[in-house]
Amino acid sequence: MSISSRASSESSNRHASMNPVLEVVMENTNVPLHRRCGAAEVHHRLLESQEYQRNRIQIEQHAARFALWGAQRKAAIVNIPTVVHVVYNTPEQNISDAQVLSQLEVLNQDYSASNPDRGNVPAVWNNVVGNPNIRFVLSDTDPNGSVSNGITRTQTAKTSFSTNEGVKAGKTGGVNAWPSDRYLNIWVCNLGGGLLGYAQFPGGPPETDGVVILNSAFGTTGTAAAPYNLGRTTTHEVGHWLNLFHIWGDRLDCNGDDLVADTPKQQAPNYRKPTFPHVSCGNGPNGDMFMNYMDYVDDDTMIMFTAGQVERMNATLDGPRSAVIG
Repeated sequence: MSISSRASSESSNRHASMNPVLEVVMENTNVPLHRRCGAAEVHHRLLESQEYQRNRIQIEQHAARFALWGAQRKAAIVNIPTVVHVVYNTPEQNISDAQVLSQLEVLNQDYSASNPDRGNVPAVWNNVVGNPNIRFVLSDTDPNGSVSNGITRTQTAKTSFSTNEGVKAGKTGGVNAWPSDRYLNIWVCNLGGGLLGYAQFPGGPPETDGVVILNSAFGTTGTAAAPYNLGRTTTHEVGHWLNLFHIWGDRLDCNGDDLVADTPKQQAPNYRKPTFPHVSCGNGPNGDMFMNYMDYVDDDTMIMFTAGQVERMNATLDGPRSAVIG
């Protein structure tokens, strides 16, 4: 996406946020008024499994050792083979290849710290901006070795999906995952309940591994609708897939911890477009790092990962996600 086109999108987002009439339209077209992610819900459900508990303990132990050793990933850029599963009930939901490609462009900018809006990071945090050096590539072969464009299309009788994983299996109206040790699976569909997306943290069942995104919050064109039309919902959910937690630690009492040292404590998620500084939990003078991809602000307001978050991603790519590297 060009700087000029992104600026136009951002201008449209700002206009929408100030216009109550547009707010009502957004609600009526299944574009949630506030960001909502289901990753924590899925995580807590999976924690009922002792196997998932054991996996998560081992993954966090590996992350702690990785940080202690000060390990560095050797490759300058890591390629992640990616497949996008478009699951649609109406023709509009059968999003175009161009919309899929627009999302890959955003992912590759955000995960290389080359996003044009990076310059909006407050000066106090310029020195902690991290570059994951990750590139997402639509796979040119399917699991059987046949030529592919990295996009599958499945028509469904289901009018919407939830975090119950129905979109991830053919028998429940979706489509089965490609092997999760070889591909990042992204399902794009109509999500209900005000969800923009959700992801599975490393350590869960392989058949449900990946991320799910609402089609109107995917990419930057086609059905993508303000204020979620800059592709940042997928950036956020892929962050969970790489073992990043929400920046407030999913607690509302200032005791939440995202296990990253260079993200300030904050009391709760931030929504829409906060004014810097937004202080909570005694974290002045700079306040919440609400412009982080792992908060809940609008697409045009989330613009950065930190070096500490990149370290967690690197630990994940060195450990539970090592097999998927292309």
